[in-house]
Amino acid sequence: MTDRSNFGAITTADEVLEGIDLTGKLVVITGGASGIGQETARAMAARGAHIVIPVRDMGKGEAAVSEIRKSVPDADIELMECDLGKMASIQYFAEAFLVQHDRIDLLINNAGVMASPHMTTGDGLELQFGTNHIGHFLLTNLLMPAIIKSAKAGGDARIVNLSSRGHHADTVHFEDPHFETRDYDKWLAYGQAKTANIMFTVGLEKRLAGKGVHALAVHPGGIQTNLGRHLSEDDAAMLVKRIEERSGGKFTFKTVEQGAATTCYAATAPELAGRGGVYLEDCHVADVNDDDPSGSVRSYAVDPGNAEKLWTLSETTVDQNFSY
Repeated sequence: MTDRSNFGAITTADEVLEGIDLTGKLVVITGGASGIGQETARAMAARGAHIVIPVRDMGKGEAAVSEIRKSVPDADIELMECDLGKMASIQYFAEAFLVQHDRIDLLINNAGVMASPHMTTGDGLELQFGTNHIGHFLLTNLLMPAIIKSAKAGGDARIVNLSSRGHHADTVHFEDPHFETRDYDKWLAYGQAKTANIMFTVGLEKRLAGKGVHALAVHPGGIQTNLGRHLSEDDAAMLVKRIEERSGGKFTFKTVEQGAATTCYAATAPELAGRGGVYLEDCHVADVNDDDPSGSVRSYAVDPGNAEKLWTLSETTVDQNFSY
């Protein structure tokens, strides 16, 4: 039996889920067709969960499911088409999903874009903020009836938002989130988007905790996946050097199995029941600390006032108001 008190940077998703039965649980995982999202889907399917993966490319999704079934032959996985960079696609997915399913036990907002050149979504939003935050903001709120229904039925309904230690790079620029009047910097854009993921978590917790739904933000750690597809060799080397300078030690990439662990921990750990609005790294809740260069969560990211500003901005962007 795994000693849960010893979970940390090298813990794997399977170790986190040891002894946890997800039979009958419905889990939605964005970005579940590659990287740590795929590993999260595999590990949870192995524990009996029914997995729904929204995918932009159905062919890649089918290939991922085939790969998962090599180790989990009876994996119960469903693919549905959804492009997080297009609001119309998100709306269509949510409507189709709610026709087929009436509840969601775990929503894992895992998909992301990192340090891309200046690009825009199908709706003209800066790509990183538009995909990493706005796409997930709209998706989560449109799926909320199913999430709340799970909580009302006595389920431990949770929303897990994948953030990053990259949030240390910048806060959200509410006056210009899409770099319309300031020079574009791919790392600042990434930092802003990852900070938004945490602020969104705080906003969700405020609105949903009383309904039995809890939201948690996660830093999975440094993992070599296709998230870094926009990085040059120089970019990657610079990133590693910066991490080592801040931590004061040698940096080692996590494996995909280790990278999915904190997500699985946030989603299922019994010791986190009833707790939300927090940021986790290496399978533990991080402290709020603006001076720690190697970890912790920045105070601006968990500030309730900033969370409300982001919620208002996000509702304006998607042209919808949400209340529960």
